[in-house]
Amino acid sequence: MNKTVKEIAALIKGEVVGDGDIVIRGFAGIKEAQKGDITFLSNPRYLSFLEITQASAIITTPDIKSSQKTLIYVDNPSLAFANLMMLINPSPIKLEGIHPTVVLGKNVKLDRNVAIGAYTVIEDNVCVGRGTVIYPACFIGYDSRIGEDCLIYSHVSIRERIVVGNRVIIHSGTVIGSDGFGFVNVEGIHHKIPQLGTVEIADDVEIGANVTIDRARFDKTFIGRGTKIDNLVHIAHNVVIGENCLIVAQVGISGSTTLGNSVTLAGQVGVVGHIHIGDGAVVAAQSGVSKSIPAHTQVWGYPAKPFTLAKRINACVQRLPLLYKTVEELKKRLKELEERI
Repeated sequence: MNKTVKEIAALIKGEVVGDGDIVIRGFAGIKEAQKGDITFLSNPRYLSFLEITQASAIITTPDIKSSQKTLIYVDNPSLAFANLMMLINPSPIKLEGIHPTVVLGKNVKLDRNVAIGAYTVIEDNVCVGRGTVIYPACFIGYDSRIGEDCLIYSHVSIRERIVVGNRVIIHSGTVIGSDGFGFVNVEGIHHKIPQLGTVEIADDVEIGANVTIDRARFDKTFIGRGTKIDNLVHIAHNVVIGENCLIVAQVGISGSTTLGNSVTLAGQVGVVGHIHIGDGAVVAAQSGVSKSIPAHTQVWGYPAKPFTLAKRINACVQRLPLLYKTVEELKKRLKELEERI
């Protein structure tokens, strides 16, 4: 990249404060940036790096002032920086056409500009939408439908009768439509319950690597529009996830639980089955959710509690060693008093 700060500001609809003629050659984080790089500042925790960063320009918000640095003011620096990177260095998708080793079943329908990599297997009656790219060594089961402009990386398995919307990204190692974990115990023996439902993934969903999304026992497991799922997440049968949720790494959601819109489950959260988590709720990392959570509530802990309560409980727990010491001293003094009587 060789663009001036003024040219970059025009691309992201920003306002330049400082030298707009500086030439930018690369991108970097605010701590790692060198001369010729552009970076961004959106998190107040990194404000101390504003004057010491080596970056030649910083994308930030209008409330940030500097006497030394050239700034580009935008409303959302993180988003502007990401959009700039995509504009300057669009992600190259080099895969084109259908590789000769691809195995296609009967009545497979491939729309225009579909690309499929080597050793992928697509079973009967599958439909793949326009512009979708499927990398090598994937499997798509019979009667499944893949939407337009999807990106499916290597070693993804999409089982039978699955529906994937448009512009969905699925990373390597993910399995969609595996059987739900359903068994009935008869005289100490676990008998498998057939899982006859499906999985439906709405538009603009991104699913990380090594994610498992189980098919429903009946009806469908559903992932709402715009939801983003991190690596190593497990979503059980008949789970319904609303729109624009964030599901972070190593989360496990048990069967038949429902999430509203814009819910955040932070890393390693565990959720029991058959409960509801309301719109906009936030569950902090490593929490165990054992009952339903109202909308727009922040919870933390095991079992998960309202955030302010959980913090007070944690503060008390941290003082337990001191409390124990105090109790032991009181017991000793009480014993001394009793001996005097």
